[in-house]
Amino acid sequence: MQLIGLTGGIGSGKSTIAGAIEALGYPVYNTDREAKRIIVHNPAVRSQVETLFGSDVFDGDIYLTERVAEQVFADKSLLDKLNSIVHPAVGFDLRHWANEQTGICFVESAILFSSGLDKLCDKTVWIDAPEEVRIARTIARDHSDIDKVRARVRAQRDDSGLADIILVNDGTKKVAQLVDDLFLHID
Repeated sequence: MQLIGLTGGIGSGKSTIAGAIEALGYPVYNTDREAKRIIVHNPAVRSQVETLFGSDVFDGDIYLTERVAEQVFADKSLLDKLNSIVHPAVGFDLRHWANEQTGICFVESAILFSSGLDKLCDKTVWIDAPEEVRIARTIARDHSDIDKVRARVRAQRDDSGLADIILVNDGTKKVAQLVDDLFLHID
């Protein structure tokens, strides 16, 4: 089994590229989706999240991320505490998932390096795009205010220097071509 980490800033196209890879039949572990599943369905993690934020961040089996976001944006130390609960649980789950795979598989994570998940990967890929392209994509996707999107883009870390492979997704190549380029570096 070979685990390839996909990461990049907001609007870079990492989810689009991960989706294209998945459409080819390769397994992709999406850390955002799996973290939400773990927070809701892992009793120990859920209990710690409730202790940190209160039980009103859950509506039955729905994790109300907006309520959590309001609190962590107001108090950065809460984000650090949340990450210290969720990141190890996601890492454990990813290791278990990866051990069940054969061949090449992928993990998609916006925070691959800062969460330490890169240490589980055989290779890492930074998906890059110019800032204005990323802003335009994010506004189109989220219907967000340009100033808010610009602030989110600028607040993110640029970990491109830590990646083994950099894919430039600036719109000059089709996604399928970028995926082909990627496989030239990992086969």
